[in-house]
Amino acid sequence: MTDQVLTRVDGPIGYITLNRPKALHALTLEMCHAMSEALTEWADDDAVKAVIIDHAEGSRGFCAGGDIGFLRNSALNDGGASGRTFFHDEYQLNHQMFAYEKPIVAFMDGVTMGGGVGISQPAKFRVATENTRFAMPETGIGLFPDVGGGWYLSRVGGRIGQFLALTGARLNGEEALWAGLATHYVPHDMIETLKGRIAERPERIAGILSEPVGSPPPARIEENALKIAKHFASDSYEDILASLEAAAADGDEWAQKERDTLGTKSPQTCKVALRQLAESAKLTDFADNMRMEYRIASRVLTRPDFAEGVRAVIVDKTHDPKWDPATPEGVTEELLDSIFAPLPADEEWKPLK
Repeated sequence: MTDQVLTRVDGPIGYITLNRPKALHALTLEMCHAMSEALTEWADDDAVKAVIIDHAEGSRGFCAGGDIGFLRNSALNDGGASGRTFFHDEYQLNHQMFAYEKPIVAFMDGVTMGGGVGISQPAKFRVATENTRFAMPETGIGLFPDVGGGWYLSRVGGRIGQFLALTGARLNGEEALWAGLATHYVPHDMIETLKGRIAERPERIAGILSEPVGSPPPARIEENALKIAKHFASDSYEDILASLEAAAADGDEWAQKERDTLGTKSPQTCKVALRQLAESAKLTDFADNMRMEYRIASRVLTRPDFAEGVRAVIVDKTHDPKWDPATPEGVTEELLDSIFAPLPADEEWKPLK
């Protein structure tokens, strides 16, 4: 076991507490395994009625994602082999949580990005606070919105999911609630009290989480919902860019800002994300979604944009990635087909047994 995840049973509740504060609890392979082992053990324990996932006190992150440095090292030094193992087992955890028969409560109290989305969205109860910062920022580093992101984002109405996938926009707690990415909104200061009440009455989780707050603050993103629905309506990246460009030319400052934001993202990743969400929306089995995302991850990990994006944004912090292909037009349908193609049968992703 690892001390980066603390697991315990207290009364009828199994607790999973992320404990890697210096990295904002970004997930390592060991953390994924520890979480999965605890969930497996509690699934057969009749005394455990519900699971709570939270993070150690004193950190502004719930979970900031996956171990990006490890993944880049894999891409550069072992042909992506260890990175593919990480993705495979992380996705098994995501699917295990999605299919879990006991209620899971994820307290998204802080930064909830990438891998943090993957371990909160499968939960039956997803609790946002005034500290929540929800995002899938992968297009900025040449990755893609994985860990089930295709499934969740494609099911948010009004093309909000496509907007989030492409721009990496950050939602605060009330916006996450408005978009349906959180089920409840509570003040941070009430979390410990609510955990105590859940432990006393685990059969009443929904009611307990609904008690603290009347109406949360208004969601800022709602003001731009009509613009998002209009400009992000197409599954063609070129169409989206053209729509924003036309509005920007007419003086729409919001459209200009989003156009400029997309100008910093990996064209390859943006096109991958749009196809991913379109394909995910057609699926009826979450396992099929994870199988598709593993195929994408296996290819994107070792393509040029990932190592380059992490270098520019996270390692050197120069924010000057040289994308390859450099333009949306350079990302051909043939390239996308190769990224989405099935893997050899013995390499395909499989759920935990």
